[in-house]
Amino acid sequence: MKDDDKYQAVPSGRLARLGGFGRLAGGVAGGMVAEGARRLAAGERPRLNDLLLTPANATRVADRLAHMRGAAMKLGQMISMDAGDVLPPELSAILARLRNQAYRMPPQQLNGVLVREWGKDWRRRFRHFEASPIAAASIGQVHRATLPDGRRLAIKVQYPGVAQSIDADVDNVATLLRVSTLLPASLDLAPLLTEAKRQLAEEADYIREGEAMTRYAERLAGDPRYVVPMLEPALTTSQVLAMSFVEGQPIEALADAAPEARDGGMTALIELVLRELFGFGVMQTDPNFANYRWQPNTGKLVLLDFGATRAVPAATADAYRALATAGLSGDRDAIRDTAVAAGFLGEVGATRYRPAIDRIIGAVQEALDRPGPFDFGDRAFVPVIREEAKALLADRATWHLPPVETLFVQRKVSGTALLAARLKARVDVLGLVAAALAERTN
Repeated sequence: MKDDDKYQAVPSGRLARLGGFGRLAGGVAGGMVAEGARRLAAGERPRLNDLLLTPANATRVADRLAHMRGAAMKLGQMISMDAGDVLPPELSAILARLRNQAYRMPPQQLNGVLVREWGKDWRRRFRHFEASPIAAASIGQVHRATLPDGRRLAIKVQYPGVAQSIDADVDNVATLLRVSTLLPASLDLAPLLTEAKRQLAEEADYIREGEAMTRYAERLAGDPRYVVPMLEPALTTSQVLAMSFVEGQPIEALADAAPEARDGGMTALIELVLRELFGFGVMQTDPNFANYRWQPNTGKLVLLDFGATRAVPAATADAYRALATAGLSGDRDAIRDTAVAAGFLGEVGATRYRPAIDRIIGAVQEALDRPGPFDFGDRAFVPVIREEAKALLADRATWHLPPVETLFVQRKVSGTALLAARLKARVDVLGLVAAALAERTN
């Protein structure tokens, strides 16, 4: 993508966004017709799913959602990261492209947002404001700025119309999922969609995010491993978030660092998840890698983006505590039964495919019980899980959605494990879990 092509105005009106989904549906339908004609001419008899899930249609879906940004793109990103738990891999492939899409607002649209939030003379507040963003995501883009006193800030500016379009965008993406015919009609998405709307509305409230960021800084103030930006209240509004600019490299840079730095950084992140779950009672539930930075000179982790911060209900924490306790005991029956009781596994699937589930539990246990820290880079157990899960995934009658609050927590747990695997980190997971459980009981 050329640099000039990265600027695209965000459609902010209801009709404009509805039209975007209409063009998406029309493009996908046209692609299906063309692909169907091509395959029929070649003597094939293609299935509907085969026609829908073509590479060309994957590009159409991802590019249209990326252009619209807001809840449409955010929900697509969330689904793409979590698809291993809920969705078939074909749909994941369509939506995974969104993680690499990043368009920017044109300067005129950016100026319009800042004039509305700060007034027409907003530039006088700064010694310098960089017009080109240093990051662009689904809900907003980030600019670097310098105050008259020399302090450097990171300014997150929300795309226009995002907050107002959340409900319609979520409903439209849900319709896209349903018409794909990849989800069984028995799978009730309503509770998840309702909670997704609430979550996204909270993420679009930058005053709320600023308060959450400040509280995280207070919780972690005594731990030198973490850095949290400081809020600049005078410049923060519901659609503009101003905070101190903190230097750091992408968290993926840890992959090339010394083993002790890589393992120490990942240990700190996993320990933070455990503290959120069992100690804070509050969790930042978005595991996007861009939400973490690493400072090579200090070894500290920079924590960013607190829009997805939400309370962890006591019942959810108790469910994870019970599952962790069963896991530490090594009792496979207890692990399986606890997973079903807490809603992690569906009862029908656990009964119908008990031997396969027990073998999956056994493969994970065997990997965790090896001497020394757990090696996230050793993926020898993954093919076993993938093979044993085939029958379960193919039986759509057993598909199961865990409780909504569990899904949000599990998103953070799974995303953190995915990052650890990317970094090939070695972490004493069992030791960290045992310590977290013991701290609660003391």
